[in-house]
Amino acid sequence: MPKLTETFSNKLPHAKAGTDKYWDAEIKGLVLFVGKRSKTWYFQKDVGGQTKRILIGRFPIISAQAARQTALGFALEMGRGAGKAAQIGAPTLEATMEVYLARPKLRSETNKVGMRAQLTLHLKDWMRLPLDEISKAMTVRRHHDMAGSPSAANHVLRSFRAIYNHARRTCDLPECPTMAIEWFEDKPDGRIIENLKHWRKTIDDLPNPIHRVFYELLLFTGLRKTEVFTLKWEQILEDRIHLPMTKNGRSFDLPISQLHHEILAPLRPLSSDWVFPSPKSETGHITRPVRLKYNPHMHRRTFATVAMEAGVLEEIVGRLLNHTPLSITGQRYTRPSLDALRPSMEIACNEILNRISK
Repeated sequence: MPKLTETFSNKLPHAKAGTDKYWDAEIKGLVLFVGKRSKTWYFQKDVGGQTKRILIGRFPIISAQAARQTALGFALEMGRGAGKAAQIGAPTLEATMEVYLARPKLRSETNKVGMRAQLTLHLKDWMRLPLDEISKAMTVRRHHDMAGSPSAANHVLRSFRAIYNHARRTCDLPECPTMAIEWFEDKPDGRIIENLKHWRKTIDDLPNPIHRVFYELLLFTGLRKTEVFTLKWEQILEDRIHLPMTKNGRSFDLPISQLHHEILAPLRPLSSDWVFPSPKSETGHITRPVRLKYNPHMHRRTFATVAMEAGVLEEIVGRLLNHTPLSITGQRYTRPSLDALRPSMEIACNEILNRISK
């Protein structure tokens, strides 16, 4: 092991992958972590069978001489027993992510799978890094590198921020490094299906009956595409569709009418389990229906827009869409029944039918 002098530390090449560790020959416990872009001083020692790692600072902001003096101070503290209260090294992003995703109050399983997949894809090289080694410069650079997909860039780094801030509840960490990011302007896609008569012709021309019914059910319910993908016949009841878990982390019942049963009728003989079966899919149900110029979320926005234009109150439209109310009263006190929501569902569906026939 070398002596970690200023000259030696300065000449160390950055790691090509992961993190290289260099231990000092004279001061036991002093270690320099060398990553792909940064070099960081730590003091590390096993205390009571548990490894404790204390962040000293980044090189060259913290010189080798300063790091050595600080490490000597920690070694003395540890020797006297006072160091037992020292902070254990910060957890890695991967470990922190799994703890965050294990929270019972987090949204649906689909949401968890999606977040894990996105972070693993876009932040793969950060996964084994301790959180306190992920700097402001790194988050800014990664956000900039993803500028080609601004919405995805914002989403990924905001997910990282949520995970990091959750870890701060139990770990002594500085403010989240995403504070340095200048977020891209969020421009929500507000498009709806303007010409429902043309939509009807487009749907009728689809060769696959499963895809036809998929898009019809989207338009006449306002459900999210993943909620429709995963529907089982046991969830289709006489007066409602029951979703045991939704994006906002709770169950949801949507009132339905005879119209909805007529839409679903062609699929009844195809499977006793999935409403939208697919023998080629590993899941057993469709996951990628044929793409149209009317994307799935346009159907949801169209349902909401038509309902409001037909006279349904915005609060009621939000209930039909399973949105969380903004007011305390809406969140904690009011629980409208299915029978109370059913007339609004019928108004929305009748107006859609009228616009298709015009």
